[in-house]
Amino acid sequence: MPTYRYECPECGLFDVIKPLRESGEPQRCGRCGAMARRVFTAPMLVRTPRPLARALAAQEASAYEPQIVDRVPPGRRPPPLTGPRARRLSGP
Repeated sequence: MPTYRYECPECGLFDVIKPLRESGEPQRCGRCGAMARRVFTAPMLVRTPRPLARALAAQEASAYEPQIVDRVPPGRRPPPLTGPRARRLSGP
């Protein structure tokens, strides 16, 4: 549901989430109860970060064209632990 901005003559700006068909109607202020008129603002457009866009595209593609692998991919081993805490760990 879209978010609309209204301006109360007493309290100032506030946002309301409501259906598109009700967007033109005045809104009652939640603080003082006065009728507020809608303020027209720029749409809230957000660009998807490039790594997230790639991940979403890969996820969508895998639903219809799953990648088939013939071996387990090599894993990365974490660096060995060092320092006083590592000395207290039991290990091989």
